[in-house]
Amino acid sequence: MADTRPGRPHLKQGLTMGERRRVGILGAGMAGAAAARKLADSGMTVEVFDKGRTVGGRMATRRHGSMQFDHGAQFMRAHGPAFAAQLAHWERHGIVAPWAGSGRRVGMPDMTAPVRDLLDGLSIASAVTISRICREGDAWHLHDASGVSHGPFDAVALTCPAPQVTALLDASGYTLAGVARASYAPCWSLMVAARCEVRVPLVEPRNEPIGLIAFDAAKPGRPAGVRLTLHATPTWSRDHLDEPHEAIVSALLTAAERLLGTALQPIYAEAHRWRYAQVERALEVPHLYDPAFRLGAAGDWCLGARIEAAYDSGSALAGAILADLCAT
Repeated sequence: MADTRPGRPHLKQGLTMGERRRVGILGAGMAGAAAARKLADSGMTVEVFDKGRTVGGRMATRRHGSMQFDHGAQFMRAHGPAFAAQLAHWERHGIVAPWAGSGRRVGMPDMTAPVRDLLDGLSIASAVTISRICREGDAWHLHDASGVSHGPFDAVALTCPAPQVTALLDASGYTLAGVARASYAPCWSLMVAARCEVRVPLVEPRNEPIGLIAFDAAKPGRPAGVRLTLHATPTWSRDHLDEPHEAIVSALLTAAERLLGTALQPIYAEAHRWRYAQVERALEVPHLYDPAFRLGAAGDWCLGARIEAAYDSGSALAGAILADLCAT
């Protein structure tokens, strides 16, 4: 049934209960969440699988004791009407709030909040790695790394980063033309809790090795305290991709102190490597979908390096699946 809870837009149900179809979605980031919400609100039974411990993908939040860091995507902006309407809906319901000007919005109380809202009430299997997909007759079965089979599903949507989609398709003996053309830049992210006072909400020097410094406590709804998230530039991250975490922490701390002109005096510092952080080459198509197999893929790698692109791509793939399944 379509979700009619307060705050959730009511969408017309596309299928009767007797025609209810099942769709498996791999990836619980923004693209997967947008696809899942649209399909569920149109009457589909949706199951979402993600290898991570929590939902959100690169819209990620790390906690250490009472400390909290948005160590992935820092903010969202809308360029088109669909995502602008979604951001406005979230803002009315306290799920996002403005931050640091220029139309930037952040999740409340963390960057995973918008994805969690889209997935609210749906079936989510976290910490499950799907290693192979198999079509038997007209149905899909998803096999995870522990040997468990999930399904059957009428259609499958792959919303992981493009290299992971390619690897899964190769392991399963299927193809979706174009996936391999998408490429990503990596990013080393550094989370720092400091003793010094740093109050500039956002610094974007884009000067080696620092691409961005965000003051987490300056974001609305966050705990107090001096907490910084640093993102290294794509070039520096790629050049140092396989270096030990300790070396990354030392190098980025030194660079940040030089840039900010102050000793950070860290009480906590941890590095996180995002191997697929930012889309460098997108396909410039909304999604990929093969109606013969009812297999599709979506993500920011289809449209561009923005959270909005992931949302639009996931929504577009859901639309293709709906049009296909509702036509039969």
